[in-house]
Amino acid sequence: MNCKKRLILILAMLTAATMMFTGCKKNDTQSSKPEASSQVQSEVSSEKPESKTQPQQTPGIVEESEKADFSYLDDAVFIGDSVSLKLKNYVTAKRKSDSGFFGKAQFLTAGSMGSGNALKPLNEKSIHPTYKGTKALLEDSVAAMKAKKVYIMLGMNDITIYGPDGAVENMHKLIDKIKQKSPDAKFFVQSATPMVEQAQRTHLNNRNVKKYDDNLKKMCEEKGYYFVDVASVFRDDKGNLPVEYCSDPNDMGIHFTDKACEAWIDYILTHTVK
Repeated sequence: MNCKKRLILILAMLTAATMMFTGCKKNDTQSSKPEASSQVQSEVSSEKPESKTQPQQTPGIVEESEKADFSYLDDAVFIGDSVSLKLKNYVTAKRKSDSGFFGKAQFLTAGSMGSGNALKPLNEKSIHPTYKGTKALLEDSVAAMKAKKVYIMLGMNDITIYGPDGAVENMHKLIDKIKQKSPDAKFFVQSATPMVEQAQRTHLNNRNVKKYDDNLKKMCEEKGYYFVDVASVFRDDKGNLPVEYCSDPNDMGIHFTDKACEAWIDYILTHTVK
């Protein structure tokens, strides 16, 4: 082979080798890009989005919430005097056609009951509500029910005897007794509701009821209970119970109509604690 042909052959081999090297480098670069992208995607997909949870309600006044189903009250008990007795009777009547009305909530109510006489010893003449046909102390009945939500509204039968301050002190003592036997229960202290204007008396009047409620709210904040301001629905612009909510405006002036019970239930279900 002469020198000219040998030179041409060498140049051709060099050109081919250069093309092969360039192609390999290009392929290596291209294959590395998807790999890097895949790694980034893997890192991104492994990151979990932050969970957005509703802040838990702290003790004190219960703020407005989304309306809960009746099932929210399945583990609740409502303690009260003749005002709450009306709620019990209203719910009982509704359950005749709707067994799920107001959930499985139970009641411990008695006319003339107050936190003061609920603290007194149990006897034949004492004012204590019955549970399953037997009169018992509130703390024992609540424990037997295994209630996890305790709604309590008392005060109308205490203010005249003990004054707003003494009535609140009795409420605290009563809740403490119930809590000792039901330590896992949440306590919802409901404000006492106002009276119609013409039914007010020297000691039992809307001024003292409002003072009692304000002191209840303060007690709840200090002791770690929830305060459900039901009374806010039932005060007109003068602080009185509107006549359309009162079943005995010309007598005691404190008891409720069906319309009032509907407003009461709506307030409870739109002021819940998760």
